[in-house]
Amino acid sequence: MNKGYLGDNIPKLGFGLMRLPMIGEEIDMEQTISMVDTFMQKGFTYFDTAYVYINGKSEVAAREALVKRYPRDSFTVATKLPLWDNVETEEDMQRIFDTSMERLGVDYIDFYLLHAMDKTKFEKADAIGAWDFIFKMKEQGKIRHCGFSFHDSADVLDEALTKHPEAEFVQLQINYLDWESDNVQARKCYEVCLKHNKPIVVMEPIKGGSLASMAESAQSVLTNANPDASVASWAVRYCAGLDNIVTVLSGMSTQAQMDDNVSYMENFQPLSEEESATLNKAIDALNAIPTIPCTACRYCVDDCPQQINIPEIFKAMNGYKQFGNAAGTNKPFNQWNYNRATKDGGKASDCIQCGSCEAHCPQHINIIEELKAAAAVYEA
Repeated sequence: MNKGYLGDNIPKLGFGLMRLPMIGEEIDMEQTISMVDTFMQKGFTYFDTAYVYINGKSEVAAREALVKRYPRDSFTVATKLPLWDNVETEEDMQRIFDTSMERLGVDYIDFYLLHAMDKTKFEKADAIGAWDFIFKMKEQGKIRHCGFSFHDSADVLDEALTKHPEAEFVQLQINYLDWESDNVQARKCYEVCLKHNKPIVVMEPIKGGSLASMAESAQSVLTNANPDASVASWAVRYCAGLDNIVTVLSGMSTQAQMDDNVSYMENFQPLSEEESATLNKAIDALNAIPTIPCTACRYCVDDCPQQINIPEIFKAMNGYKQFGNAAGTNKPFNQWNYNRATKDGGKASDCIQCGSCEAHCPQHINIIEELKAAAAVYEA
């Protein structure tokens, strides 16, 4: 691991507060407090939340479970500024920032991020002065470090960091399955950050929980190699072993997940060469699972009379094929992907079987039948 970069002294497991334990619509504060206590007692310090997480309840939970109960200098808190919806002026950004400060109960935020940035949001950030705003808050002592979380291509990231070298860190989606993904471009984005000397906070190391509940063909490769290690531990250790990592965020939802994560990260060791070879075998097993060979060219979408976002529905179905099972493990995450894919267009069951999509598909996918299968999985 390299030394001397921002966050090099922060323990390499961070507590992501997006998927906290819930009782109905409310956060299970008793379990959350227990998880925070375990995390702190084991020497971990980094907590990541956002203005929008759990409809604002995540920041409040951080105040109650953490800020009110521990000295301010004993932990690091990160939260985020969303630039969507009705955020158009400095007054809007100030309101959101002040609300986060009040919810958290702090007088400064250690790591403040522009949230979920992509090409369009970077353009908006420049137009409304978002960079000027967050660095003004830093000058006032209300922010220690300014950065952004990112969801777009490596080229967009390179352009953003070239234009805004003042960004101090980047939060990236990195995991071993997305490392060579053409869609996520985890490796390419990671290399862009190294090129610009930007430290990295890792998000989605377990791919929304998917890499903790893979298909048996892949999971057995890992459990046979080390029956005592959780499947999730391979994913977190993979990310934590990369250079220039501030911390690896795990969105823990139960005390059991917390206990598992701290057990192997308390005295963290990167994957050995032998373990890396084993992980590559598991990746090969995952990639060998038959999936819909969609390349997301979107030719099928252009003339669809029902405005069905076929590539995104197929993406959710491929997640189900690789990470779902007969017991429904991990279906909620894939369901979320499906719901997002159908939010602004037709559902899979809305297909009228006109055949326009199949006529345009370069991969010759039997789209009508695949949509029927998606409807059976996600609309049952």
